[in-house]
Amino acid sequence: MMKMVDLDFQEYSKLDTLEDSIKTELVDVICHGIVVSNLAVLLARELGEDDKFCNEIAIAGVLHDIGKIKMNRYLYGKDALAVEEMKYFRMHSVYSYDVLHKLDYSRFIQEAVYHHHENYDGSGYPNNLVGKNIPYGARILHVCDVFAALTSKRSYRSAFDREAAVEVMLEETKNFDIEIFIAFQRVLHSENFEQVFDLDENDKLSEKIMSYMFESDFSHIVNKNLA
Repeated sequence: MMKMVDLDFQEYSKLDTLEDSIKTELVDVICHGIVVSNLAVLLARELGEDDKFCNEIAIAGVLHDIGKIKMNRYLYGKDALAVEEMKYFRMHSVYSYDVLHKLDYSRFIQEAVYHHHENYDGSGYPNNLVGKNIPYGARILHVCDVFAALTSKRSYRSAFDREAAVEVMLEETKNFDIEIFIAFQRVLHSENFEQVFDLDENDKLSEKIMSYMFESDFSHIVNKNLA
């Protein structure tokens, strides 16, 4: 089995103990982030990027939705969102950026996280960027995030299988950098793809990430900025 990029977990550790209420919410964010991270590493390698780039995109993938902790407190239990609630929810990438900026992550990671919901045609958020104006890392995360979300079970629907998820994405190709999307389809048929969803390995990685977070200064920043 190919080994994913070994994350430098000290990168995370600017983080006292998280409140129990945050811990529960953070687990879901991190578990989704691990899948996105694994996909992003495979995609980056398919695009010919080096190990340094892959490590950066891996960290961005794990932490890209950290701002959803604040969203979950306000929107908990709601499947359908009103217009104003949706506008609020769309701030989560901004909140994620704020946390990572205060923790002095690299500019690449900050920008990838901040812009990971930008659509290639300019219809995304938070800044309605178009095409190559969207940071490269964000364009990679966007494809991986959409696929990971579609193939995850939600309270209001079952998870899509791989083929169905790709069909949905093909209907929305205007949202993606086509070169990256084509490379992603090659990843889906690669021999290393199945390990992205290795539950045992992902659980171990999740526990490791969480333990670093709980023992570091990250919790102080999260509590201060996402409460």
